[in-house]
Amino acid sequence: MSLTVVTPGPLSLLQDLGRHGHQHIGVSPGGPMDEHAFLWANRLLDNPNHAAQIEIAMGQFSCQFHTETTIALTGADMAAKLNQQPISPWQSFSVRAGDQLTLRGSQAGIRAYLAVKDGFVVDPVLNSCATVMRDSLGGPDTQGRKLAAQDCLHYSATPAQPLRRVPRQFIPQYGQDVTLEVIPGYQYAQFAPEQQQRFFSHTYTVTPQIDRMGYRLAGEAITCQTTSLISEGIALGAIQIPADGQPIVLMRDRQTIGGYPKIGCLTASSLSKLAQCQPGAQIRFVEKDLYQAEAERMIEQHFFHSYVGKKRAEAIINQALTT
Repeated sequence: MSLTVVTPGPLSLLQDLGRHGHQHIGVSPGGPMDEHAFLWANRLLDNPNHAAQIEIAMGQFSCQFHTETTIALTGADMAAKLNQQPISPWQSFSVRAGDQLTLRGSQAGIRAYLAVKDGFVVDPVLNSCATVMRDSLGGPDTQGRKLAAQDCLHYSATPAQPLRRVPRQFIPQYGQDVTLEVIPGYQYAQFAPEQQQRFFSHTYTVTPQIDRMGYRLAGEAITCQTTSLISEGIALGAIQIPADGQPIVLMRDRQTIGGYPKIGCLTASSLSKLAQCQPGAQIRFVEKDLYQAEAERMIEQHFFHSYVGKKRAEAIINQALTT
């Protein structure tokens, strides 16, 4: 009752929704970089939202299944093949013992998500299996290790499930020209009006210096009236402005405290968009009202997390299958 990793690719990690409630002791939450794709993979299989998946960055991944189950594949289209037959992401598939899945690379987006029915069975650390390599937590051995060739991941054998696909309107188009929504932070007023205008009126480029901790951008330098702050807790999606004026967006494996001024914070949906951007992507920022962002987040959370929302998601999926 397992899956064997044949080729792990550059960076394939076990992730669930993250290790929350421990930042006060310096533990990063981790979790999926593209939460939207992660949640849909579990929804396709009627899994708990927290069920563990494989996050595959940059492709070049292959595995073999040793028992029957149903899988779901979401995120970037990495020219996947199941038993050498091309398959498209954002839907579920039945697999049997001996079946092989291969993913190559992607021209748009950099992360794909592989889920199995009921999730992978992984020992948790601090109530989560999320892999945070910097903290040496989570993953297949609880020590924060990325997946390697011949790793064996366990899951429960399940009979064939109804096959589903995500409705087209919920499938994002990954590209290299992206607009991201920013909620101004409480330090926003410490940036002069002309600096605020510069931030929102210029285009920034995603540099090669990107990882699960943060995305470094390059463009018009932003200056802050305050150059140093007492270190404080860091929120997911916070946009730090260091001394060189080039924004850094903090991601899932961010440090838990920092002292750079922060001009704002990305919304959750924009964070998922940024997580799929390749180096060279052109980024523009637009201001987002806090209350509107909260309302949209509540709707999304209701859709995926509440019983009524899950039934609504099921109805939407079933409707898509008949059209």
